Amino acid sequence: MDESIDIQEPIVSEDAERILVSSEDRAIIRILVIDDEPSILESCETVLGGEGYACQVERRGEEAIRRLKAETYDIALIDQNMPQVHGLDILAEIRKRNPDCLAVVMTGHATTEDGVRAIQAGAWDYLPKPFTATQLLVLVGRAAFTLMRAQKVTQPSKREGLLVERGAETILGVSESMREAVKKALKVAPTDASVFITGESGTGKELFAQYIHRESRRSRKPFVAINCAALPGELLESEMFGHRKGSFTGAIRDKPGLLEVADHGSFFLDELAEMPPAIQAKLLRVLQDGVLRRVGSEKDDAVVDVRFISATNREPEEALQDGSLRRDLYYRLRVVPIHLPALRERPEDIPVLIRHFVDHFWRRHQLPGKEPPRLASDTQEALIHYPWPGNVRELQNVIENIVVLADPEEEISVERLSILEQSPEMSQGNGLGPAFDLRMPFHDAKQMLVDRFEREYLAHLVARTGGNMSESARQAGIDRTTLYRLMDKHKLAREAFAS
Repeated sequence: MDESIDIQEPIVSEDAERILVSSEDRAIIRILVIDDEPSILESCETVLGGEGYACQVERRGEEAIRRLKAETYDIALIDQNMPQVHGLDILAEIRKRNPDCLAVVMTGHATTEDGVRAIQAGAWDYLPKPFTATQLLVLVGRAAFTLMRAQKVTQPSKREGLLVERGAETILGVSESMREAVKKALKVAPTDASVFITGESGTGKELFAQYIHRESRRSRKPFVAINCAALPGELLESEMFGHRKGSFTGAIRDKPGLLEVADHGSFFLDELAEMPPAIQAKLLRVLQDGVLRRVGSEKDDAVVDVRFISATNREPEEALQDGSLRRDLYYRLRVVPIHLPALRERPEDIPVLIRHFVDHFWRRHQLPGKEPPRLASDTQEALIHYPWPGNVRELQNVIENIVVLADPEEEISVERLSILEQSPEMSQGNGLGPAFDLRMPFHDAKQMLVDRFEREYLAHLVARTGGNMSESARQAGIDRTTLYRLMDKHKLAREAFAS
């Protein structure tokens, strides 16, 4: 019996036309199709995707259950006779974890008893194979209409903490801490209140800021971001406030600053605690009355209307105590504080992120039509229990490395995670050089460890300042001569980090 779908048949019937589900509603309805037949999955994905539904597919029952534990779906189409894991067992998992999901059981050997058994097990409906594209769309349309009428579909921005999806740069989360951060962001977004985001490096602070801007009434205006730690003070002031012609060497014309560019939009100040105190004082006036003065100007040059979103990976109280952050500026910018938890504090989000990164990088780097690799259970457990000092950014890089080197449908064993030992974020020292051998002479082993530490430290230091050697020396607490000597010793070029 041919179980594929005839997608050549017209996909809108008289019944389908009566299912009043708009294209906007279809776009936010998540559908998971579970079947061991590739032709069924391909056809369902083509038909449902063509109608604007957010459709995903899964061939293996074990992987489907794993995905259902990590993600939420509105409609699930389940093949009853799956190998290894029976379709009704998958249905039971759905009923247990997401009772609002409407499950439809499919089978190629349809009998009345099968239909009754599926309905008794909690299925919303039953779909015999083979079925046409029209039959599929009518059934899914009825399910979608039922969901919308009952208002059981969650908007994408609120479901699972999905904030921003731009290629691989995605913030996802099912943890309570991420849900709370999302809830607060959604509440403050429509206002003009200043937002202060804290969290370790790699947790997604700028993506969060972009999301708040996108959900605000300023979304049609510019979102401008600047990293206060990446530029020396003079250049930072010029970039933010602009300058007058002749105010310094190289100022050959008047130039508006980024604050003027962001007028009526949002301005994101990343690493605020690294901003020099003099510029903080100048910024304070913009916050108070919107007036700014360009570098080298003797009069006020512009009045701007800007919504400020700030961020730091430092503890704000420490920055206040050591004087690197002005209290009056801090309290004006910290109207609504939002904290993004470290990845190690929300391990339940890791499977969700892994799935997203695997799918994204497989589509990006591999040939279409081939099944992506999958992680063995012990591999996923190892990733869940890893401390992730580099947070989501580090996880993203590790998954990309795995996917790029993987074969289609390969099961990734835990041995492939040796890249974690080479992560430049790790403080244990397994970064830019080989691990030392404990059988080596003491002084040789010690020197190798010291060299490795110096290379890692310098690479991150200079990258953090965008290649600014004066700022690097200041942050490291050493003079520039020593910094240049160490860079030469380890053959590290400043230009490699200048971006």
